[in-house]
Amino acid sequence: MLWHLRTKGPTPRTELSLALQVSNSALTKLSRNLISLGLVEEQASTDAGGRGRPIVPLAISANGGFAVGATVHKGVLEIALVDYAGGIISLTSEEVGAPDPLAFARLLEQRITELSVRHKLLGGRFLGVGVGLPGPPRGRDGDRWNIVNDLPGWRNVPLRQILDEALGLPTMLENDANVSALAEYYLNDTVRRSSTVVVLLLGYGIGAGVIEDGRLLKGEFGGFGDIGGLYPMDQPRPTTMDLMSVLRAAGCAIESVANFDEVTVGQEALIEHWLERAAGQLESVVNSAISWFDPGEIIFSSPLPESIMVRLAARLNRGQLRWPEHRPASDIRVSRLGGSSIALGAALLPIHASTAVAFW
Repeated sequence: MLWHLRTKGPTPRTELSLALQVSNSALTKLSRNLISLGLVEEQASTDAGGRGRPIVPLAISANGGFAVGATVHKGVLEIALVDYAGGIISLTSEEVGAPDPLAFARLLEQRITELSVRHKLLGGRFLGVGVGLPGPPRGRDGDRWNIVNDLPGWRNVPLRQILDEALGLPTMLENDANVSALAEYYLNDTVRRSSTVVVLLLGYGIGAGVIEDGRLLKGEFGGFGDIGGLYPMDQPRPTTMDLMSVLRAAGCAIESVANFDEVTVGQEALIEHWLERAAGQLESVVNSAISWFDPGEIIFSSPLPESIMVRLAARLNRGQLRWPEHRPASDIRVSRLGGSSIALGAALLPIHASTAVAFW
């Protein structure tokens, strides 16, 4: 019932009983229990002026709890705070350099306390912390991760243990592309109407997250969508880090995505050249996604400014994307969440785990 309300939106009890194939009496008892727990609420009647008993839709209650998500971009710590309905309570970012896991956890603990006080959440139902990581796990248990070299001290260490002990809070770890896909699914009604969604994240590296009928695809060892392996590590790749490296090589003093537009003034020609190269590198990957998944939506996400990603998507949409003749083509769209999709999706991890019919 929670999953139906979360994915389909407010629904009257009669429609819920039909959708869930339970009796009206069973549905009434179940909804009463969930309302008493604060997880579900009744909304205003949709036919207040009609005859008979008014139709009262049930919906996920924002007051059912809250969760925190965090990630570290190049030089930037981003933290998201969301309520049980997926509403954004807070989204903050600050420049932090490249903290090791313990320093990251201690800073995150401090920020969680500050945000909880500021938004009067102390004593509320806390669902957990999600962390978006730039790299795949090294095993099924998801404790050690193959993190990018730009975050020294993170690779192949017991991250879950370090973060759990430092935070003193339940922590969930997930690849950054996967949580970006979750954010798109939960925070965009248009995306949720598609049964299959592919999100390509251009961040530290390049990765993909795929959601099929509300289920986040994981792979045998949790490395589903690790498409960075398609690009040789000793050659340029279509990523945020690659563009920053190209700019620095040309004399641009860029160290963080936080002030990208200000620092790159005068570098427009160089950025255009990079976009042409990146579009060519991404074409085969996007065509593979079309062939393998028959997606309803393909979305580009990145910490880079939206204007750059829009130009990149436009090049691909004008290019040689091979959509099958039996179905309409779908333009690649650019996430409106930007780099925030990682922190927001990480915050949604505990909520998704508590309501998804099939989580892992």
